[in-house]
Amino acid sequence: MLRSGDTVVEIGCGTGLNFALIQEKIGPEGRIIGVDLSPEMLAQAAGRVQRMGWTNVELVQAAAADYSFPRNVGGILSTFALTLEPEFDAVIERGAQALAPGRRWVVLDLRLPKGWLRHLAPLFVFLVRPFAVSLELTKRHPWESIGRHLGDTTYEEGYFGMVYIASGSAPT
Repeated sequence: MLRSGDTVVEIGCGTGLNFALIQEKIGPEGRIIGVDLSPEMLAQAAGRVQRMGWTNVELVQAAAADYSFPRNVGGILSTFALTLEPEFDAVIERGAQALAPGRRWVVLDLRLPKGWLRHLAPLFVFLVRPFAVSLELTKRHPWESIGRHLGDTTYEEGYFGMVYIASGSAPT
């Protein structure tokens, strides 16, 4: 659970859409570090930060694999971005090491559904190809890395098994 004053890192922050929700939890005393590879996405995030008057947001242009997490982070979040990072396991491991004791890493992302829906994967990939999605990404399983590098893990699937949310805590 995020607290007032926490530092939160969002890997693949995009346009900063999650920032308002994070701000509600951490308040102006907290800090958000938004990391994204795309300068165009970060420009939109910077615009959002400026419009909202937030002074506690730092935007970092970097690949997730190249980002150095600060120590004692209150939370790490990635929504629909981590599967795009080939070195997702190393990113999750480094993030887990940076978390303050008992704090959480949360990943919301796409996955290949099970059962008969699996056969529709080429159609799904075609629909989301503009977002750099390919069948190769179906081999990446960040939720397994959450289980390897963190404790007290949770995992849930939604939307017919095409979306998951996984989380885990740093040891206390």
